[in-house]
Amino acid sequence: MDRTVNNCYVRHMARPRQFDEERVLGAVRDQFWDAGYAATSLEDVMRVSGLGKGSLYAAFGDKHQLFLRALRSYLDAGNGYLREMLDSAPRALDALRAFVMAPVSDPSGAGARRGCLMANTTCELATVDPDVMAEARRTYEATTALVAECVVRAQGEGDVPPDADPIETARALLAAQQGLVFMGRTGLDIDKLTATARSLAAQLLPGT
Repeated sequence: MDRTVNNCYVRHMARPRQFDEERVLGAVRDQFWDAGYAATSLEDVMRVSGLGKGSLYAAFGDKHQLFLRALRSYLDAGNGYLREMLDSAPRALDALRAFVMAPVSDPSGAGARRGCLMANTTCELATVDPDVMAEARRTYEATTALVAECVVRAQGEGDVPPDADPIETARALLAAQQGLVFMGRTGLDIDKLTATARSLAAQLLPGT
């Protein structure tokens, strides 16, 4: 084949996608978040994304690969938000308390009932899906490290006892937060859940 013709053919075949990848991932993420992985069909994915089966497979692979892409996008964004929240608080102790209280930050209770996509996914798939298990471990380890940095800062500000282990403290705070997430998924009254969150924050972060 003539090289000029061949180059034109390659350029034609490599034309850019005619859709917003981030919008598609966001729509698919919300579908998985609300319905769960098993209950989301390929037809559901096609409906919310606005793409046909061929376009979805060409861009993202099968349902499982698409789910992992959406999950990783959610987790990366969440870690970025968490770092910004922890770093921007005037005092680290306030940031740590806000971290624990995050599941009840929506006074309507809608956020608590919806839960966290990672927590929901861990419950549904981690024991049967090695990829999800790996993402869960990576995410919780990264979160623990970020919170531990904030604990060290709070120690420097005199708000957390200097002999507290930052990693162990961070894991305790994460366990408390995730416990609230699971309780929220049961439909527990938001006022009761908020009272529980405040009690946990007061016990784990009493100040010096």
